[in-house]
This record gives sequence, C-alpha cells and structure tokens, in this order.
Amino acid sequence: MSALFFSTVSVALAEIGDKTQLLALLLATRFKKPVPIILAITLATLANHGLAAVLGNYLNHLISPDYLSWIAATSFMLMGMWILIPDKLDDTPTKTHHWGAFLTTLVLFFLVEIGDKTQIATIILATHYSATLQVIAGTTVGMLLANVPVVVLGRFAADKLPLQWIRWITALLFILLGAMALIIS
Repeated sequence: MSALFFSTVSVALAEIGDKTQLLALLLATRFKKPVPIILAITLATLANHGLAAVLGNYLNHLISPDYLSWIAATSFMLMGMWILIPDKLDDTPTKTHHWGAFLTTLVLFFLVEIGDKTQIATIILATHYSATLQVIAGTTVGMLLANVPVVVLGRFAADKLPLQWIRWITALLFILLGAMALIIS
C-alpha cells in the first residue's frame, strides 16, 4: 500500500507547475473539450509511466540490492532538488490542433513526459518498491489529480496554487525518502 500511496502523492505534488501540467492548461484553453483531453492524459500517462516502471523493475533485478538502495536513495534526494527548478513550456509543437483534442493531447503528453521529472520519479519508485502495478497506478492517479483540475477549471486553478510552497514540500518529501532509504539500507 505504501507504493501506491507514495507514488500517488509524490507525482501529484511533483506535477504541480510541471511542463506537462502547463501543457494540460494550454490544451484545455485551446480545445475547450475536457473529456477527450482527460482520457488522452490518462492513456499517455499509463503508457509512459508503464514503460518507466517496467524499466525500474528491470533495473531492480539487474543491479545488486546493496547498490540499488544507495542508487535509489541518491536518486530520491536528487529528484527532490530537481523539483525546485520550475518548468517552462517553450518547446511544444503548435501545429497539431488539426488532429483534434484527443490525439493532440495523447501524442504531446506522451512526448513531453519523456525524460520529465515524473517519469524519472516513476523509474525510481519502481526500483525502490518493486511493486510495478502499484507504482503505475499511483503515478497515473497522481498525474490525474494534478492535471484534471487544471483541464476542468483552466487558468483559475493554475493561478491560485502556491507553486513555490508545493515545490518545497515535494522536494522535502523526496529528500526525506532518500534519507530514510539510506538509514534502512
């Protein structure tokens, strides 16, 4: 249960102010069709985070448990520091609106999530917890918790969130998890 819970909470918090959340806001204001956008975000996240969790699970079997605990702890701490750096959405292709809301969201969300903080976090969580399905479910739910309100409420929701505080709290959670992993190992 801790894999599901921590995956959900950490990705939901890490996603706030992230470039994929900014993309969700952009798509919501461009298409004004929340249902296909939310469905596409769900599918893109399941595919992207599914691949990331499978990679994390593979690494878990490939690397010695002694080294893996140190790598996971260090990765959690580095992720905590990386979260403090705000994202910008400045390299998103803009000539995709003729594809429609669903296909545009599906393709852009999947591509923008590649190498993103939440994808890297999914890999780390999968190596740490060895519960691939729980991690995929948790990170997908976390992604939806952060993005569905933005899609539904648009700019109002994004402008009202205390992004700096959320980044600091999320960073602290990742750093504490890293420290706990070091102490336990």
